[in-house]
Amino acid sequence: MSLGQQLAPHLPFLRRYGRALTGSQTHGDQYVRATLEAIVAAPDQFPRDVDPRLGLYRMFQGIWSSANYDELGDEPEAIGAEAVTRARLARMTPLSRQALLLTAMEGFTPEDAAYLIDVETDEVERLVSEALAEIEQQTRARVLIIEDEPIIAMDIETIVRDLGHDVTGVAVTRDEAVGLAMEDRPGLVLADIQLADDSSGIDAVKDILAEFEVPVIFITAFPERLLTGERPEPTFLITKPFQRSTVKAAISQALFFDQSTVPA
Repeated sequence: MSLGQQLAPHLPFLRRYGRALTGSQTHGDQYVRATLEAIVAAPDQFPRDVDPRLGLYRMFQGIWSSANYDELGDEPEAIGAEAVTRARLARMTPLSRQALLLTAMEGFTPEDAAYLIDVETDEVERLVSEALAEIEQQTRARVLIIEDEPIIAMDIETIVRDLGHDVTGVAVTRDEAVGLAMEDRPGLVLADIQLADDSSGIDAVKDILAEFEVPVIFITAFPERLLTGERPEPTFLITKPFQRSTVKAAISQALFFDQSTVPA
C-alpha cells in the first residue's frame, strides 16, 4: 500500500484538528495542504518508524510550529472569528491548546501527544490542565442540546453543567430544536444528526443558523455524513461513543472562538 493510501483515511480528521486549532476552516486547510505538499516534496522525511497517522500529525505539527502567528499583526484589522481567535490566543499559549486537542479530541495518548509536540509526557498532562483552566475562566454560555437518546442527553447535560454552563433545553426533534432556539437563544448548540422522528439534526442546525449565528458541535455516530470535503464542514465534530473529556474539550474550544464570550 502506498503512503498516500495509508494517509487518506486520516485526512478528514487532520482537517478537523486544523480547523479546531486555528478556529478557521480556511486557515486549518491551508496548514493541511502545506503538510501534504511537504510530504510530496520530501517523502523520505516522513517518519517511517511510527504509525502513519502519528507520522501525518507529526508532519502537520512541524508545519504549524514553524509558522509565526504574530505575523498576522501585519494583516488588515481582523473581524469576526479571526478577531476572536487573536483575543483568545493573546491569553493562552498555543502549546497547551495543542496538547488538549490532541489528547481529548483526536484521541492520542499522552505519550503520543508528547511525541507530536516534542515535550515530556508529564508536561502534556500539565499543559492539558492549564488549557482547561484557562478556557473555563474565559468562557460561559447557555447551551441547547439536540439529542433523542435520553441517557446520552442526560450525560451531555451533566457535562455541560459540570463545566459551569446553563442548559436552555433538550430537544429530540428538528421542530422542537428550532422552537427552543427561537424561544431562548443559546450561546452554543450540541446536536445529534439522526433524531427521534427521523428528522435531521443537520437541518435543525441550518434552520437555527438562518436566524442567528451560534457555534455548533455535532455529536454523532455518523461522522462520514459531515466529513465529506464537499461542503462547509463543522469545525467541531465528535464521534459516538464519546469520552466525556472529548465533549469537554470540544465545548471549551467552540466557546474559545465565539465572540460573545471574549473577555472585556
